[in-house]
Amino acid sequence: MPLTYDPHVRVDTFIAPPCEGQIKILYQDSDILLIDKPSGLLSLSGKNPLNLDSVHHRLVQDFPSATLVHRLDFGTSGIMLVARSKIVNGLLTKQFQARTVQKCYTALLHGHLTYDSGVINLPIAKDSDNFPLQKICHSTGKPAISEYRVLERLAEPFATRVEFTPVSGRTHQLRLHSQQLGHSILGCDLYGGVGERRTDTVDAHDEISKTKCHPRLMLHATRLAFDHPITGERIDWICESPF
Repeated sequence: MPLTYDPHVRVDTFIAPPCEGQIKILYQDSDILLIDKPSGLLSLSGKNPLNLDSVHHRLVQDFPSATLVHRLDFGTSGIMLVARSKIVNGLLTKQFQARTVQKCYTALLHGHLTYDSGVINLPIAKDSDNFPLQKICHSTGKPAISEYRVLERLAEPFATRVEFTPVSGRTHQLRLHSQQLGHSILGCDLYGGVGERRTDTVDAHDEISKTKCHPRLMLHATRLAFDHPITGERIDWICESPF
């Protein structure tokens, strides 16, 4: 039977380049792993055999029963929580669903933010016309809230280092919310990276060239706080940003 084309089926044609970065084990016991994921590594292997390499694929070589409780985007680095059994995965998943897990990210945003802190409250939906992008949509989007705090304003590159605390966990939330703020995350290939000049927010000293690209997405998962699924102990782990 010949194959037919369905315009409503979106196919991800992305092929990940080889990732030379290594996964670092930050903590381990018989129930969980805390790891530092390198930028440029998929969380899960894709359907395309060329995308076999991933966090999960690497971990099961040494921890055969390991399962991911959550994911980080391909370009995002930083702390991830891994369950070492299905039972533990279920217990941790309940914490994520109940929003008792606290997460913080460090990011470098293009330009200088006006305010030292703020809240971005914009609902997010899939952009059916531009897979795999997400979009802001007040009619069909799911609630998405990101809190931010300025850590440092830099002269070179002309950027702001911020701490993000996502209240919700939507796909591409921090990347899309940063774009809507008028200050995209440096190195972001989906939502306007280095050199993105918005006429409504451009600064007189903004002379960053589009040719001066960052080698990676400047977004790092810095902190993860949760209750140990077996002991109940509150774990609050910091994974320092490399930038």
